[in-house]
Amino acid sequence: MATINFVPDDYVQQRHASRANVLYLMLLIAMLGAIGITFGFIKMRQRAVQTELVQLNERMAKAQQQIAQLEDLKEKSKTMMKTMVMTAELLEPVPRSIVLASLTNNLPSGVSLLEFGLEEKETQVVRSVSKPSGGSQYKNKSAAASAPAEPQKKVSTNLQIKGIAPSDIQVAGFIANLSNSILFDQVSLVESKEVEIEKIKYREFRLSATIKSDLALTKENIDSIREQREQTI
Repeated sequence: MATINFVPDDYVQQRHASRANVLYLMLLIAMLGAIGITFGFIKMRQRAVQTELVQLNERMAKAQQQIAQLEDLKEKSKTMMKTMVMTAELLEPVPRSIVLASLTNNLPSGVSLLEFGLEEKETQVVRSVSKPSGGSQYKNKSAAASAPAEPQKKVSTNLQIKGIAPSDIQVAGFIANLSNSILFDQVSLVESKEVEIEKIKYREFRLSATIKSDLALTKENIDSIREQREQTI
């Protein structure tokens, strides 16, 4: 039995085309929506990145300021240290750098310093006040006996030196050199013992000395000590 179709072919094709257009339109709308959502997400990420970038720039600016302040503090501390060293050298009758340079200059061959200590002690020296001469000899003796003594402060600088030498001969030479120096006085050996360093035997010694009282170094003396120190380096 034959089937008779009363619907025109053009109408059927138009219906299929309409359905396809609607499907394409829905796909286009879905694609545009996805693109819009993706674009919005990208914009949000860009804003977040820009915000983080601004915060990072602010942190970097603060860090640069802190670094600049730290460098400024370092420069100021260096200046202060130089000023303190210069002040100490002006206040000290014999600068410590000159004492150390003189010790190094007087080292015999093979002798090395391990420790160096410097201590200032203040002592009181009692001196009697002399009265002007005049009158009888008995009165002068009585006045001298009854004259009050005036205590005066005296600062002594003591040195403690520790080092090693190949033998006691070099230690004795070091003591002789220090005794003949213009800086040191009362140089004496405190201790000398044998030690072994890397399977080599040495003499470890300790010396005590004092800086000569009422010592006033001239600029020529200081320059000479420093020049000799630079030559030995």
